Amino acid sequence: QVQLVESGGGLVTPGGSLKLSCAAPGFTFSDYCMYWLRPAPRKGLEWIARTDDIGSGTYYKNSAKGRFTISRDNAKKMMYLQMNSVNSEDTAVYYCAKGDRWDWTQKGQGTQVTVSS
Repeated sequence: QVQLVESGGGLVTPGGSLKLSCAAPGFTFSDYCMYWLRPAPRKGLEWIARTDDIGSGTYYKNSAKGRFTISRDNAKKMMYLQMNSVNSEDTAVYYCAKGDRWDWTQKGQGTQVTVSS
């Protein structure tokens, strides 16, 4: 059974940092590209960071580029999102998702990130 379990969300002050984690037991983690998603205005869920199956290729939407870093540990079946220099627009529920290089196909339950002073 595929499981994607996010953790690490919480309250962070503007300009601060937070690291999200995604545990991914129950499937062959290293076979899949992995994504971090969050809601985008008028777009529904949008991926903001993506890593290929071995972690050598990482891709970011403009909203995350330069501030967020996606990484994965295939041996541990874990994925991470290091969030730096956060601002109020980063407040959202963040989801990890599995998929292929074109799109995500299955997501977890999400973890709430709130940026506030």
